[in-house]
Amino acid sequence: MLHRRNFLLLVSVLYLTGLISCVGPLFSLLQYSGLATGAVYRSHEIFQKLWTDIEADNSSSIQLSSVWIYKRKLKEQKPCSFGTTASTKDSSGANLYLIVDANGGLNQQRSSICNAVVIAALLNATLLIPRLEFHNAWRDSSEFGDIYDEDHFMSTLKDYIEVVKELPTELMERYDSNISNIQNLRVQAWAPPRYYLEEVYPVLFKQRVVRISPFANRLSMHLPSHLQFLRCFSNYEALKFSLAISELAKKLVKRMIERSSNYGGKYISVHLRFEEDMVAFSCCSYDGGQVEKSEMDVVREKGWGKKFKQKYRVIAPGLNRKNGKCPMTPVEVGMMLRGMGFAKDTPIYLASGKIYQADRYLAPLRKMFPLLQTKETLATKDELAPFEGYSSRLAAVDYLVCLFSEVFVTTQGGNFPHFLIGHRRYLFNGHAKTIKPDKIKLVTLLQNTSTSWIDFKDQMGSMLAESDRKGIMVPRAKKSTRKGSIYSNPLPECRCLWESKRTTNRSNSYLMVDH
Repeated sequence: MLHRRNFLLLVSVLYLTGLISCVGPLFSLLQYSGLATGAVYRSHEIFQKLWTDIEADNSSSIQLSSVWIYKRKLKEQKPCSFGTTASTKDSSGANLYLIVDANGGLNQQRSSICNAVVIAALLNATLLIPRLEFHNAWRDSSEFGDIYDEDHFMSTLKDYIEVVKELPTELMERYDSNISNIQNLRVQAWAPPRYYLEEVYPVLFKQRVVRISPFANRLSMHLPSHLQFLRCFSNYEALKFSLAISELAKKLVKRMIERSSNYGGKYISVHLRFEEDMVAFSCCSYDGGQVEKSEMDVVREKGWGKKFKQKYRVIAPGLNRKNGKCPMTPVEVGMMLRGMGFAKDTPIYLASGKIYQADRYLAPLRKMFPLLQTKETLATKDELAPFEGYSSRLAAVDYLVCLFSEVFVTTQGGNFPHFLIGHRRYLFNGHAKTIKPDKIKLVTLLQNTSTSWIDFKDQMGSMLAESDRKGIMVPRAKKSTRKGSIYSNPLPECRCLWESKRTTNRSNSYLMVDH
């Protein structure tokens, strides 16, 4: 009887658990299927309603030279400590080799490369030029040397670690000349230095070579200052884009400056994440109906297999939009910028991959900003031909053109703005000079069909002021989170570490003429 009661109790608990797990997602779907404010995409409808007012708005326009008011206060700068530089390499590491597979897109791979330099120094190992992993979503087969200058990378780091292009012949023969046969270590995410010393080094010492794959996010954001220095040094000095990428980027920057003569050569850059794969990955719905849904299902299946069809996965487009997780459409970007006070003739560079249904979605943005430029409009077909089919190389060109814009607009987050915002802070004395929209507020405004252009402009003015204020702030984040990343918030740490190397003539000169 006791066993029977326990069995019935267990069945009841399992039943209730299953009921809750089913009802919870169902409740979310019902709640955000269109009833909640901000859950439905109506931006095109709002644009059509307000277009006459937008077009007729002749109020004073904001000048690119006076967008940013806030300055980094001196009291926020911590005094530099010149005794915390990285140690020089130990020649005994020549017999130990570290291999990493850098996975993800361009800037996630960049993070992995910088972290690999740190780990190689920590373990006193020689680093094999990092291998870039191929992914179905990005479908870019580029190797390290296609994106970065290998020789510059190796020579710049020579005082700290040794970097080689190939493993010794005798070591390769041990593994039948196949790197895949080398033992792969699965390292925990955000692992501290102690983990590598206690778990990875013993294997490395025994085998002479280890491979870590995947390597993204496999090192803690918070490190001792001498190791953080190597991150800074790798990111801002050792990683120089290849000649092909830097030369094309220089041409595009020059052409943008020429087209911005009315604004003193200053321009806005917008990182728009409205490519087909991003729309699919976000699980958001726009105004394409069943056709759009079917297309996105196909893209998700092709890029991520069964990931989005697993039992625990609940796709709730309305909830995603209300929470500000949906990629902004071109019309939303245009309305936001016009609402902030940027005039019709403002020069804008649009950094993006292939826009989903580009003709349809880009039309309103071009209507609001006729001087809109892209890689395709600035470069000739012959100039772009060597880059076609290589998303990471094209993203690298976009990165450099955005880096030197007066205003950068990020619309969706991710590693591209994560790194670029940090790089701009590094170049512009601590100010990111970046517009980060409050997308939760924005989707609410763009669902309200009674919104007037005057009210919308007031809200956008406040949003721009908030971006200006936050552009100089340094988040106080705990643990190994992206908010505490040295890549997005390099000051004061990177600047101090950089200053500490001036006695050895290692100054930062990340200028277009060199990079």
